[in-house]
Amino acid sequence: MMSTPYNLEERTFLFAKNCRQYIRTLPKTVSNIEDAKQLTRSSGSIGANYIEANENLGIKDFKMHLRIARKEAKETRFWLRLLHDLNGQSQTSNELILECEQLQKILSSIINK
Repeated sequence: MMSTPYNLEERTFLFAKNCRQYIRTLPKTVSNIEDAKQLTRSSGSIGANYIEANENLGIKDFKMHLRIARKEAKETRFWLRLLHDLNGQSQTSNELILECEQLQKILSSIINK
């Protein structure tokens, strides 16, 4: 896996990008297409909500967007695991699942501070 940047905005961007690249490698079955659509939405939403959280509209708004980002990370992990199990495990899918878990932990840590 490529090195992970310390900038969380960039890291979430790269994660969403890598999810999309992974999707391109999957067979075009009906279930993969539908699951990939869900993965595309949720993986992009992690970074989008993190960016929204940093708009500094108050602590409540900040925490709310971070919680949404964490929720989207949990959902993303679900879709990744499903695609991973149904299409055979690959190094890419393993790395994406691990990165998603790391993003969840980072977001939880920020929320709990």
